[in-house]
Amino acid sequence: MADTQGSDDGRVVIKKYANRRLYNTASSSYVTLEHLSDMVKQGVDFVVYDAKTNEDITRTVLTQIIFEEESREGQNLLPIQFLRQLIGFYGNSMQAFLPSYLELSLATFAEQQERMRAQFASIGQGSGLGSGLGGAYEDQIRQNLAMFDRAMKMFSPFAYTRPQEEPAPAAKPASAPPAADETLDALKKQMAEMQAQIEKLAKR
Repeated sequence: MADTQGSDDGRVVIKKYANRRLYNTASSSYVTLEHLSDMVKQGVDFVVYDAKTNEDITRTVLTQIIFEEESREGQNLLPIQFLRQLIGFYGNSMQAFLPSYLELSLATFAEQQERMRAQFASIGQGSGLGSGLGGAYEDQIRQNLAMFDRAMKMFSPFAYTRPQEEPAPAAKPASAPPAADETLDALKKQMAEMQAQIEKLAKR
């Protein structure tokens, strides 16, 4: 299958040789990890095979792309605490459920991002970005976190506790999880930057 230009399901086939060179069978050209990164961002689905063993090494190559991206100055996407927690899940009883949890989280985040883009696009010049939009988005984030909790509890109702969540001996006042606060702060900052950019465009 690695000798054809595309896999049976239409994905582009990339072959990796012993010299670590990557060959795109669809374009009949050698590519780099940066090229594959661009393909991912463009929505091009591909699969990577070891040219000698025909083993599917897509996961390994995608992980290498993430490593390359994280190594670039100012490109850090994965928080250190997240990486520590992720490593801690290897061999953990929840390891089998984590991939589904992460896929659900990213899929929902992507949907919310598209909704935000649509909302920004629908705002005319001069209408501004009121606090109501930011408040609604914060509420949506909190709802998403609650939804993730429910989803994980359905997978394993007795074993699951959210990372950083520790049982307390006495009841404490309800407060947003640290992860939620950090996410909200980051999104607030991003929204402020986007608002500034829109205001600049409106003044032109």
